[in-house]
Order: sequence, then structure tokens, then C-alpha cells
Amino acid sequence: MKVLAIAGSLREQSFNRGLIRAAQALAPAGMEIIAADISDIPLYNGDDDGDNRPAPVTALAEQVKAADALLFATPEYNYSIPGVLKNAIDWLSRVPGGIFAGKPAAIMGASMGGMGSSRSQYHLRQILVGLDAYLLKKPEVFVSSAHEKCDEQGNLTDDKTQSLIADQLVALQAWSAHFS
Repeated sequence: MKVLAIAGSLREQSFNRGLIRAAQALAPAGMEIIAADISDIPLYNGDDDGDNRPAPVTALAEQVKAADALLFATPEYNYSIPGVLKNAIDWLSRVPGGIFAGKPAAIMGASMGGMGSSRSQYHLRQILVGLDAYLLKKPEVFVSSAHEKCDEQGNLTDDKTQSLIADQLVALQAWSAHFS
């Protein structure tokens, strides 16, 4: 099973990119997690869509199409999802064929605050449901006080959170089996 993981942060040492690295290490047997790179995705411009679609958007779209499932790791910026993540989703939503439709997906997120990216995860859930992705409901992974659960490089060091991520990945694998 191939899972494409998309972080909503561009910082190399971000907590959410660290969650993806943790997920890669914790993936159950038979699951491969590939980290997508959205750093080269330009701001959405309808004039550049269609035949003029930028190469980084086309490459990301091909990764989404090839994946059996998606895993999003989102921080919370101003009570919602980061602009870079929304921008990438907006581009992908314009790709013919509805590439999110019927795609199993899970969401996790980390923030330094006490709510662990819960508001951004709910906003992301609304967007993905609107694009017909099949969202895993539980278990949810909300990592609050992420600066206390990660090292200076953004790598997850908290055993309880690692266990939650491992549980979510097992559930995503089972959830995805319903649609293959």
C-alpha cells in the first residue's frame, strides 16, 4: 500500500514534517509512506491552469493519483489550515478527473498550542469531504504542546504520540482496504 503524505508546513524542521517522518518509521507492514514536497507549488492562478499547469503541480497530481491513500499533517495558522496547504489542494482540485474522489485519507497535526491543530484539522476535513475524499474518522491525532514532544529538528520523541500515529496508520490501512 502506497500512502502519499503531505505536510502543511514548508519548514524542514517543522513539527508536522516530523509527524510524517514518524509515520514513515511507524508504518505497518505492507505500507510505504512517501513524503510529498509542496514547496515549489506556485500560487494558484487560473490563467496558468489547464495546458499551462506548472510542472510541480502536475508532478504532485501524479503522486496523488498513484497513491492508494493520503496522509495530511497540518499545523494550525490563525485558527485554520496554512495557505500553502490550501493552495496545493486548490491546484489539485482543478486537475481533471477529481483526483481526491474516492481516495482514502487521514489527517494528523501538531501545534504548540493546547488544541493540537484541532481547528485546522476540522477545516481540512471539510475541504476534503467536499472533494469526495474518504476521510478516516478515528483515531484522530491532535498533538498539542508539540515543542515539548519533539526535538529541535522537529522529530517526534513522545512515545504516547508515536503510539497514536501507529494506531492511525493501522486504521488507515484497514479503511483503505474497503475501497481497493
